[in-house]
Amino acid sequence: MRTPSTMPFPDRPFPNPSAICEDGSDGWTLLINPDTAGAMAVNRTGALIWRLADGKRTVNEIVEGVRLRFPDAPASLAEDVHTMLGKLYEEGFVGEEIPIGRSR
Repeated sequence: MRTPSTMPFPDRPFPNPSAICEDGSDGWTLLINPDTAGAMAVNRTGALIWRLADGKRTVNEIVEGVRLRFPDAPASLAEDVHTMLGKLYEEGFVGEEIPIGRSR
């Protein structure tokens, strides 16, 4: 099995339209995937990555969006964003948008 950081995911991650995002009062966000009955609790940075993965932004633009919000982020930020996107992809919270009429 590949680790999330090495999993391929689309350059413009698209959110699972079925996913539910619940912000907690404690700073954590709960992501729920009704398709798999899976759930994932993410911190503020993870929630930001989830929100930036809108299908319009590239992975590099997501990294830059996180860097703008957290200018003091460590040098490993790009790797950390890739790892989080890999986890979101692995759990079915993001994927690739396939327009109607286009086959894979």
